[in-house]
Amino acid sequence: MARPEQVLLLEPQHELKFRGPFSDVVTTYLKLSNPTDRNVCFKVKTTAPRRYCVRPNSGIIDAGTSINVSVMLQPFDYDPNEKSKHKFMVQSVLAPPDMTDMEGVWKEAKPDELMDSKLRCAFDLPAENEKTHDMESNKMSSSSLKSDSSAQPMKAMGSTLDDGEVKKIMEECKRLQMEAQRLREENKQIREDDGLRMRKSNVMSPQHSSLGMKKEEGWSVRTVALIVLFFAVGVIVGKLVL
Repeated sequence: MARPEQVLLLEPQHELKFRGPFSDVVTTYLKLSNPTDRNVCFKVKTTAPRRYCVRPNSGIIDAGTSINVSVMLQPFDYDPNEKSKHKFMVQSVLAPPDMTDMEGVWKEAKPDELMDSKLRCAFDLPAENEKTHDMESNKMSSSSLKSDSSAQPMKAMGSTLDDGEVKKIMEECKRLQMEAQRLREENKQIREDDGLRMRKSNVMSPQHSSLGMKKEEGWSVRTVALIVLFFAVGVIVGKLVL
């Protein structure tokens, strides 16, 4: 005897799709709707009960209402060459008006009163390049957020400078530039003197050699001072720009 047609509406109707990766629990949903004017008892069964957790796996759907069933696939090692043979079946039966025990309804139901619908399972694993693209997109978004957050405090610092502070910085910058020019001229003169000393090194006395060493030491000190001065100018100009 043929079974009666399923009164429940299933969404999806024929296939439950699970999207990987499958190193963690993957959940999909099955919507059961009862368009009739009577309450309907239902059960959700699977050919692989150890691989899936179904909540709720049974219950009653009131007339004109629906319910969402969570189907949770447990972690496993995915093999793309192995096609899934897992299937689900939604079984239902009309509940009697005076029902008090749902399990009793299932036990007393006749075969021609039971209705069922079957669904197959499909596994979808994203391609490697798609996963790589998603990871790169996440990194770019994270870097952009960090750049914005670091730029905001610098802009805020620059906006707090008033006209008086800007004038002071300009004057200090001008003074440092003049000092840098003076040091450059002294450095140039020292190098010229050093070149003259090198040309006369063959005829210089030990006393002159000692003086040359002192000049060389003075040149090193001035070079360090010049480097520090340029660094200070750069810091001040940077603050002014911000």
